[in-house]
Amino acid sequence: MRNVILYSTGCPKCKILEKKMSSSNIDYKIVKDVDLMQEKGFMSMPILEVDGETMDFGTAIKWVNGV
Repeated sequence: MRNVILYSTGCPKCKILEKKMSSSNIDYKIVKDVDLMQEKGFMSMPILEVDGETMDFGTAIKWVNGV
């Protein structure tokens, strides 16, 4: 089982990624803690973290489509 975390601010791209992951039946956790996102150095949202590997929106969409 993968450890999948979606770092989200609720922006339109965040919602698109969330819907794609739900429709693909991917189990994930949502983190909306902006302070934590800044600590991790994330400059734009959403960020998808899969087993410790972080992906920007475009890469995350490709990952979801390939699952």
